[in-house]
Amino acid sequence: MFTKVLICLLFSTMSEFFTLYDFNKDTSITDWKVIDDTVMGGVSNGKFKLNEEVNAVFYGHVSLENNGGFSSVRHKMESLNVQPYSHFEIRLKGDGKPYQFRSRSDSSQRHSYIFKIQTTGEWQTVNVPFTEMYPAFRGNTLSIPNYAGETLAEVAFLIGNKEEQDFTLEIDYIRLK
Repeated sequence: MFTKVLICLLFSTMSEFFTLYDFNKDTSITDWKVIDDTVMGGVSNGKFKLNEEVNAVFYGHVSLENNGGFSSVRHKMESLNVQPYSHFEIRLKGDGKPYQFRSRSDSSQRHSYIFKIQTTGEWQTVNVPFTEMYPAFRGNTLSIPNYAGETLAEVAFLIGNKEEQDFTLEIDYIRLK
């Protein structure tokens, strides 16, 4: 009887979340792509790597030269049904600067859904409710509904605070809950 209860509890716990990305020693980050303001003439320089603690690190320098001002790292995926979930859970450690967590529900979609994260300089677990992710395109908020949480095709982190700055964002995992 005890074994059955334990198995049921384990199954119940495991089904409460879905891990999109868990950075560890077996993780390949080749499917993450850095996109900087160089696509529009800027000179910002972001990088993405695994550190010695085997967490992902998004780091670099944002420059305002040539009308620049942002760096991002993105992970595209096969379209995923996310209807059983209501939010993202992200464990990260920033440098005290604000970042954007972004998602797209379709790979052909031009706009992103955005949630702003103020990092503290310490490890933090951030809950990102789908309903609080607002739609935007090229810095402009759109007059369409917030993220519906039906499908997911991309997740991203972006820094673009309208100031020249170095940045470092360490990421442990991204889950759906």
